[in-house]
Amino acid sequence: MDATYLTELFFSGLTRGSIYALIALGYTMVYGIIGLINFAHGEIYMIGAFTAFITASALSIYGFPGLAIFILTVLAASVWAAAYGFTIERVAYRPLRKAPRLSPLISAIGLSIFLQNYVLLVQTPDFLPFPELIPVFDLPERLAPVTGSTDVVILGITAIAMIALTWLIKFTRLGKAMRATAQDQTMALLLGIDINRVISATFVIGSALAALGGLLIASHVGQINFSIGFIAGIKAFTAAVLGGIGSIPGAVLGSFILGLTEAFAAGYVSSDYEDVFAFSLLVLILIFRPAGILGRTTQEKV
Repeated sequence: MDATYLTELFFSGLTRGSIYALIALGYTMVYGIIGLINFAHGEIYMIGAFTAFITASALSIYGFPGLAIFILTVLAASVWAAAYGFTIERVAYRPLRKAPRLSPLISAIGLSIFLQNYVLLVQTPDFLPFPELIPVFDLPERLAPVTGSTDVVILGITAIAMIALTWLIKFTRLGKAMRATAQDQTMALLLGIDINRVISATFVIGSALAALGGLLIASHVGQINFSIGFIAGIKAFTAAVLGGIGSIPGAVLGSFILGLTEAFAAGYVSSDYEDVFAFSLLVLILIFRPAGILGRTTQEKV
């Protein structure tokens, strides 16, 4: 077994897992707060990528330097996607919060279809070439044969985002309110917590992270299309379930496991079977541990 090839696949799997983690966090945060799956989240990822594409194209016309384009594009994509996330919560979830659980689920699926077709009509059904926004630099001699600088940047940005999210949830007032709302919405409301603001903030944060993931993977792959949100959303949802839906560490762990599984399956078997291995792993986990790797089994209250 070639050690260099093995290490190359390992870094490729980590890069995939990083992108899945940025998207999966939105799924698991929303589920942890309101107990529902936001099936429009994949389209937020797609919209973030298109926002990055439009912003980067406009800044390039005016001659902005590469690093400035990258930073401004990240900010624009995150803010615009966060606005979409806020709107989705207000339109598709808040009016149906006391409705049967199937109602907001159908509403989210309908909104997902609407957003996908909206971008299809406004943009184009064809794949568009995405500019290389991620800064490129020379790697040390030991790393250069097994990975690229873009992979290192993606891993670094993902790590910073995870650390920032962990700090926000553990040490800020908003994070404490989010944890209280996730445990018991009624009690949180009685204690003076504005649960509507907390839920909206959860959608905003998750959407901004998904947009960051969309920008990074589009720049890494070099192309973009209106349908990219569907596949990425399914994979990220799978990662969240694999790690334990509702668990933030579980979403990250499940994402990296899924990414590594796909990378090694593509490298040693065939890229045609990477999805088979990924979803087979999910089935096995759900058979032997239905709550996921780090999930907790809960009993339904009556």
